Amino acid sequence: MRKKTTQNKVTSKSSDGFIRVISGQFRGRKLPVKDVQGLRPTTDRIKETVFNWLMQDTREANVLDCFAGSGGLGFEALSRFAKSATFVELDAAAAKQIELNISTLKLQNAHVKHTNTLAFLEQINSNEPFNLVFVDPPFRKNLAQSSADLLENNQWLSSDALIYIEVESELSTFTAPINWLLIKEKKAGQVFCRLYQRQVN
Repeated sequence: MRKKTTQNKVTSKSSDGFIRVISGQFRGRKLPVKDVQGLRPTTDRIKETVFNWLMQDTREANVLDCFAGSGGLGFEALSRFAKSATFVELDAAAAKQIELNISTLKLQNAHVKHTNTLAFLEQINSNEPFNLVFVDPPFRKNLAQSSADLLENNQWLSSDALIYIEVESELSTFTAPINWLLIKEKKAGQVFCRLYQRQVN
């Protein structure tokens, strides 16, 4: 969603790209993105689709942006008055750029975890659970499946959390946890976008 950084450390190059916030309090702002290997920011078209789906659910959300890359989805949520956002990103240059963009926007409710997303999710969450989560991992590494299972099993999600999953369009093996209800989906070029809502009896 703005990225695809790999789970291995990559060599950063000069910053030569931007993401654009498409709506909300930072509408039209362009934020620099580091040109690192594998980073492919989510297109405005996909972001617009996703946030149309989330129109009633972003304000006051506690957001987790996994495999954050450029941070495009997390920043879009913050622009639309999310309560807070946690960005998890392995690549040092990409993580640093997210921190700089947080500073540029003078955000007090956002922070970056410079770490491997799966290692982060393997911990049992003892803090406030998240009610909006973005999972857009590097393609063809089966990371979406592992992330979904860890999110469900390690207390990261509120009882009615919304989880956005973006995977390569040819992936047919992803299986959401049994209590995640698929509420929206769309194929856009080489990606499959799905929005789930967690159900707890």
